[in-house]
Amino acid sequence: MAKNDKKMVDAITSMDEDFAKWYTDIVKKAELIEYTSVKGCMVIRPYGYAIWENIQKILDGMFKDTGHENVCMPLFIPESLLQKEKDHVEGFAPEVAWVTHGGSEKLEDRLCVRPTSETLFCEHYANIVHSYRDLPKLYNQWVNVVRWEKTTRPFLRSREFLWQEGHTIHATAEEAIEETIKMLNVYTKFCQEYLAMPVVQGQKTESDKFAGAVSTYCIEALMHDGKALQAGTSHYFGDGFAKAFGIEYTDKDNKKAIPHQTSWGVTTRLIGAIIMTHGDNNGLVLPPAVAPIQVVIVPIAQQKEGVLDKAHELLDRIKSAGIRVKLDDSKNSAGWKFAEYEMKGVPIRIEIGPKDIENNQCVVVTRHNREKTIVSLDNLQQTIQDKLIEVRDGMYKNAFENRENRTYACTSMDEIVKTLQTNGDGFIKAMWCGEEACEDKVKEVTGVGSRCIPFEQEHLSDVCVCCGKPAKHMLYWGKAY
Repeated sequence: MAKNDKKMVDAITSMDEDFAKWYTDIVKKAELIEYTSVKGCMVIRPYGYAIWENIQKILDGMFKDTGHENVCMPLFIPESLLQKEKDHVEGFAPEVAWVTHGGSEKLEDRLCVRPTSETLFCEHYANIVHSYRDLPKLYNQWVNVVRWEKTTRPFLRSREFLWQEGHTIHATAEEAIEETIKMLNVYTKFCQEYLAMPVVQGQKTESDKFAGAVSTYCIEALMHDGKALQAGTSHYFGDGFAKAFGIEYTDKDNKKAIPHQTSWGVTTRLIGAIIMTHGDNNGLVLPPAVAPIQVVIVPIAQQKEGVLDKAHELLDRIKSAGIRVKLDDSKNSAGWKFAEYEMKGVPIRIEIGPKDIENNQCVVVTRHNREKTIVSLDNLQQTIQDKLIEVRDGMYKNAFENRENRTYACTSMDEIVKTLQTNGDGFIKAMWCGEEACEDKVKEVTGVGSRCIPFEQEHLSDVCVCCGKPAKHMLYWGKAY
């Protein structure tokens, strides 16, 4: 190691040895988070926050393209307001953090630190929605929320986290249901096209739907270890919230009518999903669309004449193409730099040295497969843009193959148990009668819970995997984060 080198990048625990430790190593050593004295909360460090900013920027554009506007609701919700929707408050009661004092004075109506904002939006709608001309309202907000989780893990489950929550209100059930599915499709497109993460679209069972919703739809992804992760949800509320909060409008026939509502959201757990879908034993593997640095240039033998000049020339050329690029001209060794940017998941590394300059070429290394390619410096900008697409496609292919290889069709609970014992965790596809008792029994016996009723149904058998009665749906089951 050269005298001026920093400590070489620490090795991380192998995911096969200890997946949980592998995950923790990555979020710490890739400098995504730092722990704090507030239990269950984290500092999202600049590199981690830059990933979230890119997620936010892309999704915010998609929301605005579908006609949504951003708003910002208060952080606090009076208990009296929260109590207006019975199912909703009961669903969130175990996770609520309460403010009981303002300064030294006890509050008569204690305040909930928002776990979600349905009640605040409803109060607002009651004040501003009076006529059919006021509808629809297509709102979204980017905020933090608090849920008092007992077991926490960075990004996946923390007591405070960042998210977006869309809240819309419509004249009819048909419009609201259309909105619910439309936004689920937005999430699906984002995850698959920008995060290179394949997902299963479906509807949650009655026992697993959002508190106060008529129906909940979701996208489910499969992680490296075979566990499922709910990557996004979209809820149709019907008119239940509107009735509870006295929201009415005058329709075109001058008659009183009750509107219908939706809610939908994704959170910083998407960063955890990226890590566990694409990461490897060398660290992060970031999809180009959300990578803070898409390309890093590492000069080889940079002390030699002309190397840094050429590296800076490449930096300017690539930056001019709108690509997020960094030149590391620090005194650390090339080997240290390679390990550092592999740990940070930078999609493309460019190596340029004296011999490369002589031959009008550079070495391009793609992070997801560590493949090296010698490319001409002519038209380099287009070459790198093509490579970024290649990286995204390769990452999606790898993730899709992992999911398909770990998805199993079973027709009995014994078969589920044997499949999991033989192959390890994964998605289980099995038929279900629709009864909650059978849903619970499958989880009790096999250890896998229902994830969703997929939109793309398959007929695996005529009977429920649990009770043998006629089946109503094919369900995806699995262990989940």
